[in-house]
Amino acid sequence: MDKPLRSELISWNRFAGLCRTLAYKIHTAGYQPDLVVAIARGGYAPARVLADYFGVMNVASIKVEHYKGPRQMIKARIRHPLPANIEGRRVLIVDDVSDTGDTFEVAIPHLRERLPGAEIRTAVLLHKAACPVLPDFWAQKVVKWRWIVYPWAVVEDLGSFLRAARPRPKTTAGFDRLLRTRHHLHVPKRVLRDVLKFMQDAYL
Repeated sequence: MDKPLRSELISWNRFAGLCRTLAYKIHTAGYQPDLVVAIARGGYAPARVLADYFGVMNVASIKVEHYKGPRQMIKARIRHPLPANIEGRRVLIVDDVSDTGDTFEVAIPHLRERLPGAEIRTAVLLHKAACPVLPDFWAQKVVKWRWIVYPWAVVEDLGSFLRAARPRPKTTAGFDRLLRTRHHLHVPKRVLRDVLKFMQDAYL
């Protein structure tokens, strides 16, 4: 059986509240971005909402992927770079969570190379206290580490828990029991039904 993994499910309402808190912190600091860069994929949603708060029409994204290097250590690299025609003087890089910090460690030098002279700031919804890299802005700090399940990745994340379980639950009740006992998650039954529906046997 997979190892227990304490997790937290973020609702859409909670996501909206975190975005609002983050926007106010950035605004209070006096930082007005003219370019918002989302870290794909987790940064898409918060970047778009923050762009709305600050009236920024110039929104771009880069993708940072993790891979195993020669010594089988997990490393990060830019997979999809910043588009060549993008410009910005005050740049806000947005991700959903700061966990290991390696995403920003490769993203910031990439943007400095593409946008020399730009004033770059970083922002996340949730900053994990164990992360060695400190973002400029965050909505909330996570002191006790846990896996964060965002509303745009529910099927992906809960589906991974389902795939790893032995024996694998086939019913909503069994799935609910797995998530409560192994991941400390209390998930609405309609969400459980959605995950079971879309994670059919062909994909498990």
